[in-house]
Amino acid sequence: MITYLKTLSTFCFALLLPFIGSSQSKIFENPKANTVIECQQWEVIDLIFPVNKKVKAPFEVTATAEVTDGTRTQQIPLFYNDNGTWVLRYSSAIIGEKSFVITSELKGLNGKKGKISISENKKAERHGGIVLNENNPQHLFYEDGSHYFNLAFECDWLFALDYGEKDIAKTKHLLSLINEYRFNQVVMNVYSYDVSWPKDKRLAEHPEHEYGGREDIFPFLGSNSKPDYSSLNIDFFKHFDKVISEMHDQEIVSHLMIYVWNKLVSWPEMESEADNRYYDYVIKRYQAFPNIVWDVSKEALHKTRATAGYISERIERTRNLDSYDRLVSVHDYGFCRNHADEVDFISMQNWQHTLYQNMLNARNDFPNKPIFNIEHGGYEESPYVVFPGAYANAEVCLRRNYMCLFAGGYTTYYWQGASWNALIHNPFEQPDDFEKPHFEYFTHMQKLFDTAPFENFEPNARYNGSGYNLTNKKDGIIMMYTPKENHYTSAKVQISKEFNYENATQQWFNTITGEFTPKEKYKMVELGFWDFRPWRYEADAILIIRNLKPKN
Repeated sequence: MITYLKTLSTFCFALLLPFIGSSQSKIFENPKANTVIECQQWEVIDLIFPVNKKVKAPFEVTATAEVTDGTRTQQIPLFYNDNGTWVLRYSSAIIGEKSFVITSELKGLNGKKGKISISENKKAERHGGIVLNENNPQHLFYEDGSHYFNLAFECDWLFALDYGEKDIAKTKHLLSLINEYRFNQVVMNVYSYDVSWPKDKRLAEHPEHEYGGREDIFPFLGSNSKPDYSSLNIDFFKHFDKVISEMHDQEIVSHLMIYVWNKLVSWPEMESEADNRYYDYVIKRYQAFPNIVWDVSKEALHKTRATAGYISERIERTRNLDSYDRLVSVHDYGFCRNHADEVDFISMQNWQHTLYQNMLNARNDFPNKPIFNIEHGGYEESPYVVFPGAYANAEVCLRRNYMCLFAGGYTTYYWQGASWNALIHNPFEQPDDFEKPHFEYFTHMQKLFDTAPFENFEPNARYNGSGYNLTNKKDGIIMMYTPKENHYTSAKVQISKEFNYENATQQWFNTITGEFTPKEKYKMVELGFWDFRPWRYEADAILIIRNLKPKN
């Protein structure tokens, strides 16, 4: 049985307020102590407790629910939600009967009790939170034991898409596209203000796509230009609830970056009362969601505001508050490298042409940690030049994602029309002269790994030859990634030394179209480079050899 490093105390907690459509969570107003609240495994519920007394500093009120099933106990912080109400947001990976009692200095909350019954999950595509696996430490898994093929989509301004609207129709549309094309994670900010670099003049002609610089959106009182740090803006978080809840409904993980230093945000002073209030509130409010992965900050040590000591303190703060033990990382490879024992996976940001080797080196340096390249400098072009980075051509960006995978790590896709302040939620409904994204390339990528379990592969640079090698001895598969300029690639030397291949088959996979050639019997040819590989000069391709039997 798989043993997890981070998941034994898996009661999950959930959302609030009546939401629209599929974004609605189960709400229980002032539940009675003798009422058994029913929900499914990994479903998020909100238990709302009104307090009929004016509280002077509600965000500073400490209220904790002790939840137990008689064997395991969980200490879950409640959060204030305006109008004299506190919320116990809950979810659970453990089926069975639970009871809870609230402890607080506030008499209206102290001693509140209740019961919760968790039944088996009935949603086929729901697998629980993201966890580590001590038997396979360089890969990510769901709580039910299935592999989580982390394929992320950067969308920093997702929080702003429908802000101030009655529903979140645009958010739902974009998330549905992300889901349809089989991305399963969004790398996102809780809040960003604007970019500091030049903006494409064409963006001014389409204000419906500009989300930077909005003064009506701010997690504190006031605005980003005139901040009032005396309290938090509950309406901001009520809207954000809808976004995270919709992501959970669509089984999309939120890689949630709590801060960002290079997007012109007027943050309060480090470790001030206002800073701690904001940070703690985010952890309290969203920890119950199984689809949460914490990231202390985007560009964590990029600006002078943050220090390594401050980031370490925020990590410790997260672990002390998060009763679900969600995974934690930091968007800064230097920090992760120097503080590997503090993070659950290594986050990289690497633009170099030698990306594959850099990823491989990181994997070798941290044999007990998953490696996730959040930003590899490939930002696919869009109707606007938002941030060109180092690579903008769609096929080159795709190749860099495969370089991460074939080095044994996970990867992130950027489209300039959705990653930053320019946010086109419906790209395929734009005029013909608008540059459309190639989301389909990543659907093909997922299709490939549906047939070849990524969690059982290891990069084998010794046998790269003219491509990149991934070897899966457990299932008897070798894959050789071949750039379209390459005339030839082969696994001949490796197979002759390590495998019996009497029943082996081979076929090719086109990374651009998703096409597989028919399987044929594998033949070890002495001078195979005399035979042209398919799609030469047209598309990068992957040679897949199956049904190999290890000699030892």
